[in-house]
Amino acid sequence: MNIFATSQKLDLIHWITELNDVSVLAQVNAIKENVVTESYSELQSIERGLGDFRQGNVVSHTQVRKRYEQWL
Repeated sequence: MNIFATSQKLDLIHWITELNDVSVLAQVNAIKENVVTESYSELQSIERGLGDFRQGNVVSHTQVRKRYEQWL
């Protein structure tokens, strides 16, 4: 991590500790929750895709193009 990112984090930590506006704190918390949820959801999707690949449940690019050529 670079020094700029570290400095930004420290500035945010200081700002949040001094913050008294509950609505802003709720917004910051919502951002945090959304990031965690999206990351977990993305990881689940990747794991499902890798599982399909391991099981041989795949379709080649050529097959997909042939199947959907009328829309391409």
